Amino acid sequence: MLSALPFPDAWHYAAMALVVFGAAVAQGVGGIGFAMFAAPVAAMFFPQLAPGPLLTLGGFISLLTALRERAFIDWSAVSYALAGRVVGTLIAIYAMASFAPQALGVLFACLILAAVALSVAGLRFTATPGRVSGAGVASGLMGTMTSVGAPPIAIVLQHAAPPRLRATLGVVLFLGSIFSLAMLALAKRYTGYHAGLALSLAPFLLAGFAVSNRLRALLPPQAVRGVLLAVCALGAAGVLAKAFWGA
Repeated sequence: MLSALPFPDAWHYAAMALVVFGAAVAQGVGGIGFAMFAAPVAAMFFPQLAPGPLLTLGGFISLLTALRERAFIDWSAVSYALAGRVVGTLIAIYAMASFAPQALGVLFACLILAAVALSVAGLRFTATPGRVSGAGVASGLMGTMTSVGAPPIAIVLQHAAPPRLRATLGVVLFLGSIFSLAMLALAKRYTGYHAGLALSLAPFLLAGFAVSNRLRALLPPQAVRGVLLAVCALGAAGVLAKAFWGA
C-alpha cells in the first residue's frame, strides 16, 4: 500500500505531514504565510515539497480565503499584480533553468530572508498601479522559486481594509500559483508525483487550520509571529549553510 503512495516511506511522509500541519497552524495563529514557514524546512529536509507541492497547498489556502471574503476583492489591484506576477514567474523559470543547483540554493535562501525582512520592516507604500505591478513581479519571482509569494504584495496593499487585503491577496496568490505551477510543469519541475504529494497532504493542512482556531485565543499573535519569523530566518540560514558546505 505504501509503495503506491507519493512518498518514500511512512516516517518520511509523517515528518512532511507534520511540517504542513505546523505551517498551517502558524498561518492561522501568527498570520505569517503558510509557505514562509514550511519552505526553509522543506529545502533542508524535504526538497520534493518545494516549490511545487507547497505552491499547490498555498494556492488552495488562498482560494479558500478569497472565496470567504469575495465581496471585498479589489479586481483592479488583482489585474495589476497578476500582470507583474507573470513577468516575475518567467524570470524565475529562466533562473531555475540557467543556474547551478548550489547557486539556486543560495538564491532560494536569500529570497526567504528577503521575505522575512519585508515582513518585519514596517515599510509604508501607497498602492499605485506601478507599485502593485512591481510587487507582482517580486511575488512571481519569489513564489515560483520558493513558494513564498505573499510578502511583496501584502506590503504594497497593507493600508487596505483587512477583508479587502485578505481577499485581494488571496485571489492574486491563487491565480498566480496556477500560472507558476503551469510554468514549472512546462519546465518539468512539477509532475504528477508533486501534485499527488500535495493532494495527500491537504488533510493535514486543513487539520492545522482547525487547530489554529482554538489556539488563536490562547496565544498572543504578535509574539507567535515574532518567533515564527525567527524560525524562518534560521531555516534560511541553514539552507545557505547547506548550499555552501553541503551540511
